[in-house]
Amino acid sequence: MDNLDNIFASPSRRDVLRWGLTCGAACALAGTRFARAQQDNAGTPELAGLKLPGVARHEAMFWEKTSDGGIKCLLCPRGCEVTDDERGYCGVRENQGGRYQTLVYGTLCSANVDPIEKKPLFHYQPGSQAFSIATAGCNMECKFCQNWQISQYRPEQVESVVTEPRRLVEACQARKCPTIAYTYSEPVVFYEYVHDTAALGREHGLGSVMISNGYIQEKPLRQLCRHLTGVKIDFKAFTDKFYQEMCAGQLKPVLSTLETLKDIGIWFELVMLVVPTLNDSPDEMKQMCDWIAKHLGPDVPLHLTRFHPTYRVTNLPQTPVQTLERCRQIALDAGLHYVYAGNVPMHPGENTYCHGCKNELIRRIGYEVASNQIRDGKCPKCGTTIPGVWSQEQALAFKPREKPAAPASTQPR
Repeated sequence: MDNLDNIFASPSRRDVLRWGLTCGAACALAGTRFARAQQDNAGTPELAGLKLPGVARHEAMFWEKTSDGGIKCLLCPRGCEVTDDERGYCGVRENQGGRYQTLVYGTLCSANVDPIEKKPLFHYQPGSQAFSIATAGCNMECKFCQNWQISQYRPEQVESVVTEPRRLVEACQARKCPTIAYTYSEPVVFYEYVHDTAALGREHGLGSVMISNGYIQEKPLRQLCRHLTGVKIDFKAFTDKFYQEMCAGQLKPVLSTLETLKDIGIWFELVMLVVPTLNDSPDEMKQMCDWIAKHLGPDVPLHLTRFHPTYRVTNLPQTPVQTLERCRQIALDAGLHYVYAGNVPMHPGENTYCHGCKNELIRRIGYEVASNQIRDGKCPKCGTTIPGVWSQEQALAFKPREKPAAPASTQPR
């Protein structure tokens, strides 16, 4: 591994080639990986006892000891109970002699400077750049994951560069990115690093956005949102069957996360990958959009994204554009104000329109913002307030609504 002073100094041509720190490098896979999967080598005799660069032990947050000497993880809804020397489902959190350790604190296996539109976040400082990073690991296994080479690997199987929060903040500042994005794999499983880096970033004028599946318990989510400035949730489907069979997860905890984000007051957007025959039925789409309108409100942007065959789902075709258009119309008819068609460049459904007068406000070409007419968060034609985060000052001014204290008991003493 290169010295961190070299990697995170002002970018040289070599840095750019290795890190892929150009917007043009953004593509279907997770940025530019200087990670090389070592699945075939992990656990072989010649590597016995070798500390590979993907492992960096650090005290984990949100866990408790069990009566039998094990550990119960309190980070995500799985609530893994882990015996000594074993790991949770995510593969990156380990019981080491009765102490829970994260093995991916700052072990960055992917890094790229992306347009914020790639996340996608369309109502969060359009046209700005996000310093995007990831570690190995995930607490779901989506059979259609486009970044499975890092999300479904353990930290020993992926080469990484250990980067303390301060170095990441300095790198972000050097490249004049207003935002750090925790993305590509699943930020929940590298929670401690997100927590510490987002807090430090705020102190230095940087925002932080989490690109997540939303599989997290309420307490750690509320704690993390004290430091974040935006969230995007991958809403896989609106049936438990899909979550169980295609993602090895459950729907209900994700719904709870969305309601918690609404209660906290942080800006968030939703993305649903529309997979032909699996989650694209008109009935399911209507039920989902009705739930969003009722529980989250009509102003939460919904991105309906085109599926492309990948990972373990290669037997289905890419989503027909007509299907995306039908789903988008169902969402608009349900009362949602901002519904986008994703992965279809040049489609009018990529653009932002005022929900008051229907005036085109932001025109997009792929990940590029061609024009932005929003002024001070409003439509210049009719004055309607457009929900979103339109400046760095607005992003950093966010403070979460605290959960109301439980009412005092009225029972007589």
